Amino acid sequence: MIKNMKIAIIGLGFVGLTFASVLASKGFKVIGIDIDIKKSRQIADGIPPFYEDDLEKTLKIGLKKNLAITNNFSSIIDCDVIFITVSTPQKKDGSIELAMIKRAVTVIGKTISKTRKNPIILVKSTVTPGTMQHVIRPILEKQSGKKAGKDFGLISNPEFLQESSAIKDTKFPHVIVLGGYQTKFMSKMKKIFANLHPKIPIIITNHQTAEMIKYANNSFLATKISFINQLANICQNIPGANIDDIAKTIGLDPRIGNLFLNAGPGYGGSCLPKDMKALINFANKVGIKPKLLDAVEEINLKQLEQIMIMLEEKLGALRSKRITILGTAFKPNTDDIRDSVGIELIKKLLKKRATVTIYDPKSMNNTMKVFGDEIFYAKSLPSSLDSSECLIIMTQWKQFEILNNKLIKSMKRKLIVDCRRILSKKILDADYHAIGIGN
Repeated sequence: MIKNMKIAIIGLGFVGLTFASVLASKGFKVIGIDIDIKKSRQIADGIPPFYEDDLEKTLKIGLKKNLAITNNFSSIIDCDVIFITVSTPQKKDGSIELAMIKRAVTVIGKTISKTRKNPIILVKSTVTPGTMQHVIRPILEKQSGKKAGKDFGLISNPEFLQESSAIKDTKFPHVIVLGGYQTKFMSKMKKIFANLHPKIPIIITNHQTAEMIKYANNSFLATKISFINQLANICQNIPGANIDDIAKTIGLDPRIGNLFLNAGPGYGGSCLPKDMKALINFANKVGIKPKLLDAVEEINLKQLEQIMIMLEEKLGALRSKRITILGTAFKPNTDDIRDSVGIELIKKLLKKRATVTIYDPKSMNNTMKVFGDEIFYAKSLPSSLDSSECLIIMTQWKQFEILNNKLIKSMKRKLIVDCRRILSKKILDADYHAIGIGN
């Protein structure tokens, strides 16, 4: 019975904690391991260290059932399956930092050297092609004194979660990817995942292809976003043109699909920017000049430049101008500000000596950790507009849809830059500009 297996998940960040919570809520025996003692205690108390829809509820269900939280790696010694979900942060040159995953697999190798079990180790962490073969496997075999494929299983298992829908994506994935050699361990994991997710396609391939699939997936999504943003810029110079109608129509074409065609100020978050840079860096290292990927990244960076140009055209010098930013989370329904376009815009405005006030329903505390007292933090949406000379909507929070003429009355100057077209169907007594809509 697969629910009698003991599963370890190492690294309780976005992917690891979500996965651990869902598995435990389904009745699996799960040990969640993270070296951060404070975070581990917080999670053990049922409090996630970040906001994700339905995560707290799922975590508490898991804790009541079969989820144990610890910072002690020795807990994996009697585990049947070990998932590695530690972070692979980005270096300045765009490549990924493997220090955390190297430390994790070193400890795993030393620990499994003391057991007679034949555990299956799956790597969910995002790593560039060849990392499993040339980095992870040699460390595990050296530290354990055992052979991959014979004494323990080693499988690449990339994840495809979206923030704000991570619980749903974990319960109902669109695909399962298993990379590695055709061993008894691979056969066992295929059966486990088939039981866990009936009718979901399971793709079995080699390590380097599985690693590449994750980058291919995210770079294609980034390409769709930059494509629609390029069209949005064109539409702004065509009186009456509307990017939303264009996106909706081309999205009905099954060859295109309607996801990731929402024009805006550029893509952000913990995955797309990092994975694009990593793939570009990797491509150059293997002798390929990725011109398309370079262009995708360039278009994304230029989206913010377009906003800054518009502001200076309308307001003149930005020094001491009071500017309100609505939304610093990189997308709605999360408090994640990693590579947030809103955060980058604030940095540009501060360089111009603008006076910035922000409001976001979830990410105020995280934003404060970045800027401290360099900016002002409004306690409510209406108060963020007081004496403002410009309002910029960066994140598509549903709460911002209430904006109307009554609420913007407190603005000193009614200049509105709507990067998400939230207010495009309202009649506003304002100098209104929306990305992707021609004036």
